[in-house]
Amino acid sequence: MKVFVTGATGFVGSEVIKELMSAGHEVLGLARSEESARKLEAAGAGVHRGDLNDLESIKAGAQAADGLIHCGFIHDFTRFPEVCAIDKEVIEAIGSVLEGTDKPFVITSGTAVAGKPGLLTEEDRVQSSANPRTATELAADAVAAKGVKVSVVRLSPSVHGDGDKHGFVPILIGIAKEKGVSAMIGEGTNVWPGVHRLDAVKLYRLALEKSAPAGTRYHAVGDQGVVFKEIAQTIAEKLGVPTTSLSPDEAAGHFTWFTHFAMFNNPSSSEATQQALGWKPTHATLMEDLKGDVYFPSEN
Repeated sequence: MKVFVTGATGFVGSEVIKELMSAGHEVLGLARSEESARKLEAAGAGVHRGDLNDLESIKAGAQAADGLIHCGFIHDFTRFPEVCAIDKEVIEAIGSVLEGTDKPFVITSGTAVAGKPGLLTEEDRVQSSANPRTATELAADAVAAKGVKVSVVRLSPSVHGDGDKHGFVPILIGIAKEKGVSAMIGEGTNVWPGVHRLDAVKLYRLALEKSAPAGTRYHAVGDQGVVFKEIAQTIAEKLGVPTTSLSPDEAAGHFTWFTHFAMFNNPSSSEATQQALGWKPTHATLMEDLKGDVYFPSEN
């Protein structure tokens, strides 16, 4: 099928388009700059000029395709509520075009968005709109109620692998370098799920190809829960800095805007996803990448 992909030149999206094309699909990627357009052309994908702030361009891309994968998101945490609201508007705009069609529509969320005490499963839904990021899944449910064939891929907080320059792990490494210490909050017993980028992109393709009930959730989870203390200690060892434990009040001064994410305790299962799609993570775990040379390249 012809697949319209937003975020097509990003860390995840750039591999999504490769995965789709390797499976015989044609890709039309959203490009907001000449640089993005050149990257898409070099990858063998079609170019659709537009921007997440330009809903008419998004609608046109949706109309031109047989299926859609929405990987795009404006990663500006200084205006987080605003960019979450934009994501909601994009999903609603695409949904308005897909009403009355059978075009599959895969959107991106995160396991931590639907966080709850205990193990998160694909059956769990967001319970409130207190977190601005829940706007994405609430919008998915709204378009699903109108008969749109939408499914949701919930990414782990850490999507890791070669080329990860701006994800949560590089942010932690950057903070540790800046502060001269690798920190955890309390005993660091909170856990992050993780998934390798190449495992995640295969899941996007399978979700697109699967005829699932509207509103289905899939979990891109390879590691059910990596203990934050292990992440902090490994970063410390790699950088040659000490590890320290911080109180919640101290953490706010150390991690600043990242404090909320450092506190995530988000054990998540992908058992139902694996059973439904025949998907099985096969690439490196988060700790294997962290202990290897992905985030700390050898100088040799």
